Amino acid sequence: MSDRLARARRLVVKIGSALLVDGASGRLRQSWLEALADDVTEARARGQEVLIVTSGAIAVGRRLLGLPAGGLRLEEKQAAAAVGQIRLAHAYQEALARHGLATAQLLLTLDDTEERRRHLNARSTIATLLKLGAVPVINENDTVATSEIRFGDNDRLAARVAQMAQAEVLVLLSDIDGLYDADPKTHPDAKPIPEVRALTPAIEAMAGAAAPGDGSGGMLTKLMAARIALAGGCHMVIADGREPHPLRRLAGAERRTWFVAEGNPRAARKQWIAGTLKPTGALVVDAGAVRALGAGKSLLPAGVSGIDGAFGRGDAVSVLDPSGREIARGLVAYGAADARRIAGHKSRDIEPILGYRGREEMIHRDDLVLV
Repeated sequence: MSDRLARARRLVVKIGSALLVDGASGRLRQSWLEALADDVTEARARGQEVLIVTSGAIAVGRRLLGLPAGGLRLEEKQAAAAVGQIRLAHAYQEALARHGLATAQLLLTLDDTEERRRHLNARSTIATLLKLGAVPVINENDTVATSEIRFGDNDRLAARVAQMAQAEVLVLLSDIDGLYDADPKTHPDAKPIPEVRALTPAIEAMAGAAAPGDGSGGMLTKLMAARIALAGGCHMVIADGREPHPLRRLAGAERRTWFVAEGNPRAARKQWIAGTLKPTGALVVDAGAVRALGAGKSLLPAGVSGIDGAFGRGDAVSVLDPSGREIARGLVAYGAADARRIAGHKSRDIEPILGYRGREEMIHRDDLVLV
């Protein structure tokens, strides 16, 4: 198995419609899905956490609703997704339950990954599910998303999920076995590209248009996904998943293309917090908190002595030492009003003060960077 895949603590696996759904009958390929569940179980046995981003709801739903082949109107796609998603979720549940694994369904839109508070809620839910041992199965929420807030393809959704979950590797499984220097369907002499370390204009020019059918991807969307993943410090691989046990087969000699990230997801997130986000407020901390932050710990409410600004949950704030010098930046877990109420208190006092059980940290160490 590739060292990159073997060393990954957390994987996101994207499954294309062409793999899950038989093109002729419109039925789910249940035996293929069961083989994938075997692979997920093997990865879990190696100590890896696995998230699945799946396509196929519309392709399954259109058969169940008797919709004709060819293009569908938006409302028809949404109706097909509503019907197909139930069948799809049940199929994953059955396949993973054979190994005693709990399955969780998450439906996301573009806004859920871009609007910061919704992003944080989704990220927290994913982290909790993984901590509890469940396998998140994620799809786009086609039934409510309009054209303005849709990804339109699950390649980019998978990349955003990988970024959100701080995954080390994103695996894109489809009926394409990697990137070529030209379209192999029209250029028989096209050469495969085994590894990409930078998305140069020359690499981007190799992408072709999406093929017709139920899928909405193509190499162009996969390169868009690669740009998102690499920016998040996540390696990405494109591989042919049509044969059973597609993850296990990544250990073999099959052709694939690796997109290699510099750094790692945590470093990329810290760089984003430090260099991209503009603070909307500030937290003043005491000397004990300064020492704790320097040791790599989270900022607890007990160490906060002052609040400045009108910020919301998930906003970026500066962290100031007792002299007013900025020592860190981070994403705060509480809005300004609640932060003022719990500042200086122990974490165990948060629920009695606020009336709900929030996070123990004012800023978690994963959301904080020293400056």
